[in-house]
Amino acid sequence: MSSVTLSATPKGNGFQATITYSDGIAVSSAEAFPSESEAISAAALKLLEMPDRLERSSQTNSDDRSGESSFDRAASNSLD
Repeated sequence: MSSVTLSATPKGNGFQATITYSDGIAVSSAEAFPSESEAISAAALKLLEMPDRLERSSQTNSDDRSGESSFDRAASNSLD
């Protein structure tokens, strides 16, 4: 079973949005949003734009692949 966590963490004068998949891969925004709710909303919208990542996350859960951090992934993982 797959899960996805949407979170917002303080960054500069705002909040950074992050999508974390159950396989450990995290995708974070490059920009800061003015509020936590805006950051979470941006993450949710981006998640809806990337259904292939959720599908891949579901597939890798059945494999024994270790997760990668967002810093190990290509720049295309940015939310913006």
